[in-house]
Amino acid sequence: MELNGISTAQIASVVREYEGVRRKQAIGEMVRAIRIDSPGVLASFGEDAAVIEHGDEALLLAADGIWSRLMEADPYWAGYCSVLVNVHDIAAMGGRPLAMVDVFSISDRKIQKLVIDGMHDASLQFGVPIVGGHLHPDTPYSVIDVAILGIAGKDAVIYSHTAQVGDRVIVAVDLSGRVHPSCILNWDSVTMKSPMAVRSQIRVLEGLGKDHLVTAGKDISNPGVIGTLGMLLEVSGKGATIAMDALPTPDLSRNNLSFEQWVRIYPGMGFVLTAPEKNVDEISRRFAAVGMTARAVGTVDGSRDLRLALASENTSVFDFSKNGIMRLFSDDGSCP
Repeated sequence: MELNGISTAQIASVVREYEGVRRKQAIGEMVRAIRIDSPGVLASFGEDAAVIEHGDEALLLAADGIWSRLMEADPYWAGYCSVLVNVHDIAAMGGRPLAMVDVFSISDRKIQKLVIDGMHDASLQFGVPIVGGHLHPDTPYSVIDVAILGIAGKDAVIYSHTAQVGDRVIVAVDLSGRVHPSCILNWDSVTMKSPMAVRSQIRVLEGLGKDHLVTAGKDISNPGVIGTLGMLLEVSGKGATIAMDALPTPDLSRNNLSFEQWVRIYPGMGFVLTAPEKNVDEISRRFAAVGMTARAVGTVDGSRDLRLALASENTSVFDFSKNGIMRLFSDDGSCP
């Protein structure tokens, strides 16, 4: 991929200043206020889903709210994404999504119908039912929040905090899609696909967890690919150097996309993973079999610094020893 005229410093600044990254900084303070130890909870904050011991299996519990800007731009897409992002959270953990509940705050009947239509269509497409929830029918605002329950083998969970020094960083994205017409920072690779196609993509992660091919993983969310990798490295207490021109991208000119836009975009189907070098080819093969591009883009190290490299340039994006994205940790790197 040609990146003529784009510098690592420019992209590092774009990522750091992106609102999708900066709005994560409030997480740490909230976690410190409410976190308590609980027997049977194997993992919680910093993961895409909480992991709760249940015999030989693990229950995966997650919740996600939709950014108000998306609701304002396109209520149908907001409803669809409320399901999509939750299914991604369970998939990223190597799990199988079981069911969802929602909290719907809305008084405008037109917006309500569009959001519900989007939720219904995504629920059917991914095969994950909405089984209950709560409605606030008289609010002066429109908000949709969804919680999801999933399941995985206890020894097959893919965590975010377990990246190892020497692992390869892998980015897997479905590049067959479009910039969503309602949101220039959303890449839609799902609405035009069959239920079989999107479900097969989700199941790849479950297989990677069962076969212990990856050491850590996370779905690419609002912070974009580099920001999401930063969150994984932050909770793992690690760093990495990423070859900027190795990142999987669609045809930027044909899709009227800039590289700065692509690194901030929320992809319809995308994950960042870490894995031993020996597993990279098999992981890439499994994603290719379901229409996704998976590529090794860098290597995990012990620096606690995420850096971008391009030709002779090398720039720090996040130095986690000084300032994190979610700010979950104390200055010495320990969890509060």
